[in-house]
Amino acid sequence: MNWEPQTVAADVPVLIGREPFDQFYGREYRSVLALAHVMTGSLSLAEELAQEAFLAAFRQWDRIDNPEGWIRSVISNYTRSWFRRRYAEVRALTRLGPRREVGATEMPADTAHFWREVRRLPRRQAQTIALVYVEDLSIQEAAQILGCTESTTRVHLARGRRTLASVLGVQEGS
Repeated sequence: MNWEPQTVAADVPVLIGREPFDQFYGREYRSVLALAHVMTGSLSLAEELAQEAFLAAFRQWDRIDNPEGWIRSVISNYTRSWFRRRYAEVRALTRLGPRREVGATEMPADTAHFWREVRRLPRRQAQTIALVYVEDLSIQEAAQILGCTESTTRVHLARGRRTLASVLGVQEGS
């Protein structure tokens, strides 16, 4: 969104055209929550990560040029960080004793299996699939959020789709 610095009185700059944070939050929360949910498989974790991301956005609101892309990048990074921490915890617990089963997923069974397989893909492939199919973003928009070229994003999407088709036993394109 373009900002036009204006002065209202006594040389006090005001940014005209900037959407208020509460409107952005109201408009984007459900979408960001859905993205986090499919990336993590846990609604409660997704809610936590979404709230953390929006809090970070609120704190930096005046410095964010592309809030929609920024919040999705943050969710992607928070998700990756959470999985890294979780992996380190599991390794530590494995060394200390028998591993306990993690609770059942909160997603419906028919979609839970699919998204579980998506989460098993390499990180960039899983992120690309979530951005394109959950967020309904274009390749260009997904590439911008992921910080890579459109051709790289297409490769991640194609490889992820091919792997999922093979693992799920469906023909690609079905």
